[in-house]
Amino acid sequence: MPSSNPAFRNMNKVLDAQRAAAPSSEYLQNIYDQPAYQAPPAERGLTVDDVVAKTATVLGVAIVAGAITAWTGAYQLAIPALVVGLVLSLIVIFKQSTNPALILGYAVAEGVLLGAITGVFENRYNGIAIQAVLGTLGVFVGMLVVYKTGAIRVTPKFTKMIIGAMIGLVIMMVGNLLISMFGGVSPLRDGGTFAIIFSIVCIAIAAFSFLLDFEAIDQAIKAGAPAKTSWYFAFGLMVTLVWLYLEILRLLGYMRSE
Repeated sequence: MPSSNPAFRNMNKVLDAQRAAAPSSEYLQNIYDQPAYQAPPAERGLTVDDVVAKTATVLGVAIVAGAITAWTGAYQLAIPALVVGLVLSLIVIFKQSTNPALILGYAVAEGVLLGAITGVFENRYNGIAIQAVLGTLGVFVGMLVVYKTGAIRVTPKFTKMIIGAMIGLVIMMVGNLLISMFGGVSPLRDGGTFAIIFSIVCIAIAAFSFLLDFEAIDQAIKAGAPAKTSWYFAFGLMVTLVWLYLEILRLLGYMRSE
């Protein structure tokens, strides 16, 4: 019988509506069959392939930028590229950034700078560019073999020696820059015997610094560093390669000018 209570008068309709809105047994079974929640997987660890791929990408971008600069003769871009590359490198170094945009931007700037410098040297000494490239690759591969074979072990003492030598070279280069800014001529870059010896020392220190780079990469892989760290290591390897290439190019220029 229908109730006289207004609150219950339409109870049958309410119950029917609730039955229609209630989840079916099939729906509940599907929910039950769903797998339990799983946290998103952690980022993949760093591998040698990651470092190789990112380094090849960074170097490829630099080579393309350098080739375009040398081919078009846009040597006036060298100074802006130097400033941009310096700023980006400082940002990456001090923030230890793995941002691909910053690192690829650095690669473009360094490519433009190297392309301009190489073009000037190539116009004066025909064939010097390919000699410098081959020399740089030869040193890089040679130091990689030295590291892999353990011929030179990267000990804490060795690391301190190389870092100390690099600091000393930087101080001497800054002093040379200040002298040249005030119109003086420093024996470090005048093409004489001392300049040749200084370039050879720079090449040796740059070569040995590759061992520090390789050791840092190896330790990061063992420590399970994230894969994105490969961008930072690619940046570090390129910095050393740029320094080595410029010193070899300079040394070849000294030898060809005699």
